[in-house]
Amino acid sequence: MIRALLLALTLFSAHASAADVSVTRIENFASDPAITRFGQLEFVGGLRLSGLHSMSSIRFLPGGQRFIAVADDGHWIDGNIERDRAGRLSGVADVTVTPMKNTRGVHAEKAAMDAESMTIKGDRILVGFEGKHRIDQYPLQGHDSATAKPGPNFLIPVSELRANGSLEALATNAEGRTVVITEKSVDADGNLFAATISGPDTGIFKVVKRQDFDVTDAAFLPDGDLLLLERRFSLLAGIGMRIRRIAADDIRPGAVVDGSVVMQASGANRIDNMEGLDIVPMPDGSLHLIIVSDDNDSMLQETLMLEFRLAK
Repeated sequence: MIRALLLALTLFSAHASAADVSVTRIENFASDPAITRFGQLEFVGGLRLSGLHSMSSIRFLPGGQRFIAVADDGHWIDGNIERDRAGRLSGVADVTVTPMKNTRGVHAEKAAMDAESMTIKGDRILVGFEGKHRIDQYPLQGHDSATAKPGPNFLIPVSELRANGSLEALATNAEGRTVVITEKSVDADGNLFAATISGPDTGIFKVVKRQDFDVTDAAFLPDGDLLLLERRFSLLAGIGMRIRRIAADDIRPGAVVDGSVVMQASGANRIDNMEGLDIVPMPDGSLHLIIVSDDNDSMLQETLMLEFRLAK
C-alpha cells in the first residue's frame, strides 16, 4: 500500500505544470536609450520573466519561436516566444515546467539533477550535469516525460572537474560536431578544460580563462565559429557579461583557444546572472542572439531574456 502510494505521488509530481509567467518588456540595454550598439551586437529588445526560475541553458527549435530550456534545479522549461508587429519580443506563451527524470526514471534531488547545459543533436537532447558529472540524453520529442539514457563520454577526466564548475556549456553545429566546455575546471596553467565529443577532431582542448570570467554557455555560428557566453561577479568589479568568438579551425585536440570579444557589458547595463545563449536565424537572413539569466530562485535577482542582432 505504501509503495503504491509513493509511486502514485512520483508519477503525479512528474507531470508538466503550466507556468504562471508575468512579463515586463525591456526597452533599453543602457541607461541612454539612444545607445543600441554594444560591440558587434545591436540590442533588439528583452523581457523580464516573473515566475520562471533557475534557467541555465536554452535552445530554440527551427523557426525560432518554440524553445526548450533546462533549469539547474532539474526541470524542463518549454514554451513559445511572442513578438509584436515590429518583430520585438513581447511575451511568452504555453510555458510548462516539468521535473526531469534521471536514468532510473525518477526526479532526484537538486544535487543529482543540477542541469547546467544542453544541446539539440538531431532527434536527441544532450544535457550536461554538474555535481554528479555526466551527460544524459533524451528524445527531442517527448523529452519532458522521458527517462534519461546515458549520453556520450565527455572525455575530460572526472578528477579534473570541479564540484560546482564542470559541464557548463554544450553546443552542436550543423555537421554534428559537439563540444563541451567547463565553467571553473582549469589545468595547471589556469586554462579551462573542454572537449570535442563528437564529429571531426574529437579530443580534449583548453579555453583561455581571462579576467575572472566564467563560461556559462556556447553556441555555434553557421560558419562554424563558436560563441562563448561568460559572466563575472565580484564585490570589487560587480556583475559582468561577455561574449567571445572562437574560430572553428582553432578547435582541435591539444589546442589552447582564445578569441576576440564580441561584446562586453557591466552592471551599468540591463543584465543579471546571464547563463543561457542560443543563436536564432531570422527570416531576413540576420542572426539574433537570445540570452537568458539564472535568478538562482532569489528575490534579489531576475530572470531576463535579452535579444541582440549580430552585426554583419
